[in-house]
Amino acid sequence: MKTKMRGADYIIKAIQAAGVDTIFGYPGGAIMPVYDALVAHDGGQKIRHILCRHEQGAALAAEGYARSSGKVGVCIATSGPGATNLMTGIANAYMDSIPLVAITGQVASPLIGTDAFQEVDVFGMTLSVVKHSFLVQNIEDLAEVMTQAFSIATSGRPGPVLIDIPKDIQLAEFEFENNAATVVDFSTATTEIINEELLELAVARIKNSEKPLIYAGGGVVLASATDDFRAFCHATEIPVVTTLKGIGTLTYDDPLNLGMLGMHGTKAANYAVHECDLLIAIGVRFDDRATGKLAEFAPNAGIIHLDIDRAEIGKLKRANISLPGELAPKLNYFSKNLSSLYISNWKKRCRNNADKFAWDYDAPIEGIYAPFLINELSKQAEQNTVISCDVGQHQMWVAQHYGFTHPNNHLSSGGLGTMGYGLPAALGAQFAHPDAMVINISGDGSFMMNIQELATIKRYNLPIKIIIIDNQRLGMVKQWQELFFEERYSEVDLSDNPDFVKIAKAFEIEAMTISSKKQIQKGLNNLLKSTSAFLLHVQINSQENVWPLVPPGLNNSQMMEGAAQ
Repeated sequence: MKTKMRGADYIIKAIQAAGVDTIFGYPGGAIMPVYDALVAHDGGQKIRHILCRHEQGAALAAEGYARSSGKVGVCIATSGPGATNLMTGIANAYMDSIPLVAITGQVASPLIGTDAFQEVDVFGMTLSVVKHSFLVQNIEDLAEVMTQAFSIATSGRPGPVLIDIPKDIQLAEFEFENNAATVVDFSTATTEIINEELLELAVARIKNSEKPLIYAGGGVVLASATDDFRAFCHATEIPVVTTLKGIGTLTYDDPLNLGMLGMHGTKAANYAVHECDLLIAIGVRFDDRATGKLAEFAPNAGIIHLDIDRAEIGKLKRANISLPGELAPKLNYFSKNLSSLYISNWKKRCRNNADKFAWDYDAPIEGIYAPFLINELSKQAEQNTVISCDVGQHQMWVAQHYGFTHPNNHLSSGGLGTMGYGLPAALGAQFAHPDAMVINISGDGSFMMNIQELATIKRYNLPIKIIIIDNQRLGMVKQWQELFFEERYSEVDLSDNPDFVKIAKAFEIEAMTISSKKQIQKGLNNLLKSTSAFLLHVQINSQENVWPLVPPGLNNSQMMEGAAQ
């Protein structure tokens, strides 16, 4: 049976058919027909549109929605600056492999290439930061493009897809089959049958190792394989280190969990990597922030690498055994075929290091020690609390000191390192989980990047909690200038910050400032007990740094240490 409707109406119908009920965007001339369809077409009534106050906020909110829910995120913007403002959010999703569909309006087809008002070649501009781009040039192609876009974004290794749609295509009418568009799978995953011979080799290699170590990343989360991963870890009792994106794949208090590795990783994790004789890399890409000096990363270890994307295997570090494809079947095979490993001495050494180098939160200062604050927040917040970070020192403190029990509760910009990510990502998470507590932990630099989204919190009456850790500096840049540029501080002074409490109250958000150790409990109580949005402004010493730190050019065992100021 065929149905006739405008392209814009079909776009809304296709979004709904993909199971999406919440989209984030900002209207404008070239996308106006789609916004008309939101209210004019019956399907639009079933989709909740969230008006963010900047297109970058909309893209990052959609990404936060996807990251916290496991569903595809959708953002919409107009042509020109609307589309270019989406690009940071699209790139962020690409770097962290988050399923996102970005829909942009484009000038009418006859005007493309004429430098028309608000015309930008967003198709070309985004090619390096998407899994796939579409420019719809014929209304008859729209149904298939919409179906393919959602298939590509969610299949295999997830990622963002851009659909650029000229205004005349949105307004044109066409007939389509109700079951239109064949799903096309552009997945990078292997379609080969599981190679049991390789799995048997991997099992034998693991059994013969004396100091095996599991190195887990965000791929475990994206594959929805967290339960399978935990079963494998507990069946073998092999110690585990995680990347920033892998935090929560094992609960923070699991005795096998040595913590995050890398530049600001735990000493126990980094020493374990340096000493292991077999590294079982699962859903990781050997990122430079995790590996330090690559040539000296896990220098004594053979490598078994599992990843959905075969292009990642051997890209940076040669694997002795390569296992591309879906993670869950392989992890289940390992769980069934591995037990009673003779690694008790190794497990004891790893656990002793974890205990020996455990964090000391008793800093001898009258002011607020940020790691202590975050650890206290972790103890007092509900277990299903979603923490959304910005980027900088506070991001690393959260990774080090907040106890996560599930990876979807930790939202952090990993690959791109996007300042301004945290507040819009918290918006997306709150819409994905309306009954959960969502807390954005930000720095004073990052918070100013997308501060306009306080208006979105007000408009939708969202109970998001915000903690600003304010050292009146661009803290991470300041730390590097201090350590590696002979204390030549260049453009990191933010001592002219506005009054964040007054700003929050202007948006009808409760707020308070704390600056001493004795105020921490009151601040956290007010934050956690508030039934509405709340901003806690936390003033800390501008000289505070994140430790440990692996300096550039050194391996992960060569960590610098410091003390609380």
